[in-house]
Amino acid sequence: MTDRITSWHGNPSRPLYTPPAGAIDAHCHVFGPMAHFPFSAKAKYLPADAGPDMLFALRDHLGFARNVIVQASCHGTDNAATLDAIAKSGGKARGVAVVDPAIADADLAALHDGGIRGIRFNFLKRLVDDAPKDKFLDVAQRLPAGWHVVIYFEADILEELRPFMDAIPVPLVIDHMGRPDVTQGPDGADMKAFRAFLDSRDDIWFKATCPDRLDQARNGMGGDPWNAFADAVAPLVADYQDRVLWGTDWPHPNMQDDIPDDGHLVDMIPRIAPTVALQRKLLIDNPMRLYWPEERV
Repeated sequence: MTDRITSWHGNPSRPLYTPPAGAIDAHCHVFGPMAHFPFSAKAKYLPADAGPDMLFALRDHLGFARNVIVQASCHGTDNAATLDAIAKSGGKARGVAVVDPAIADADLAALHDGGIRGIRFNFLKRLVDDAPKDKFLDVAQRLPAGWHVVIYFEADILEELRPFMDAIPVPLVIDHMGRPDVTQGPDGADMKAFRAFLDSRDDIWFKATCPDRLDQARNGMGGDPWNAFADAVAPLVADYQDRVLWGTDWPHPNMQDDIPDDGHLVDMIPRIAPTVALQRKLLIDNPMRLYWPEERV
């Protein structure tokens, strides 16, 4: 694997929607720069550099104030690139790490000092080779106070993962709503199963993210402006408005064949959160509770 791929838009539009002052992009990544932060030998893709300077320039272009940087699978369990971006943010970024389950408590504390507030478990087989549930549960029981666990999976294994997720003793954040089939609509089987999961405990959060992944163009249907995503997700946001986050997913790992315009992604916000009150919860109140609780009045 030697060819590096570019998965982000080179000239994203300026959104028609203006986020409220203090808005947070609560799901994004950095890639490298590889010369300083090499990619994992186990990486399933080799991206071009997309470092903190690019991320923060996009943040400003789109009208956001802060970022939550999630460790990308291409960096494995070496969180140096994510920590570097947080350090360069001037206090405007926090992060989610990927760790070896055997990580020492002192190293978890060091990650906390570096701005990390959660760890991520990835169950997408095309991205990771091994996801040891027993070891994941062990480290989840040793997290610093106030941390949470982010879980990435696809809808077809939700029920299989339920016993594992039920056993995690800290709040859960589900990436991209567990990748439901949004073409089924708001009352489809995937959304009904995800709602039942959310109803099982009140500390499960989710990210209403990635219309570009979940509503892809195929057979002449879907794609930007992602109408199926808007129709399926807006009721979920309304019904669970105190447990929902939003983010760009920039630089859109593995989306090199269907690169979204980030300005259009931002314009999805008022379609899934149509009121000012909902938008504030989605973009400010909820991510502040998870990532900057010390700043909440």
